[in-house]
Amino acid sequence: MKYIASSFGVIFLCLVLLVVAEQVAAERIEVVELHATDPSGETIITGLWIVDHDGKQYLRVGSDGSGWFSRIEVNPEIQLTRGDKTNHYRAVPDPSMSEVVNQAMRGKYSRGDSFIGKLFGGREVSLAIELRPI
Repeated sequence: MKYIASSFGVIFLCLVLLVVAEQVAAERIEVVELHATDPSGETIITGLWIVDHDGKQYLRVGSDGSGWFSRIEVNPEIQLTRGDKTNHYRAVPDPSMSEVVNQAMRGKYSRGDSFIGKLFGGREVSLAIELRPI
């Protein structure tokens, strides 16, 4: 029984360390705040990575989707706080830019992007989201 409890303790500690490592990898470069409205009208703020390419800003969602992506599918008009500025955008999925955005994310977030990609699956089927100013 003592070995079973120790095994669960080690597994729990490993999971905690994995979550901490993911957070450190995710937050070490630039994280923006996406303000998106859920169907009830409540604004939910999500920290995300962002890249710039050819004068445009892009987010990326993985193949498994996410809560923030579900919210922008329903209401693509969002606010984004980047640095000390908050601006209004229309979030427009752009599958044709997915590989370019993946490469830009790898370049900007380097090991963090690789680590999270290995943790949660590859980026091959991710979707680029262009932010068009309103």
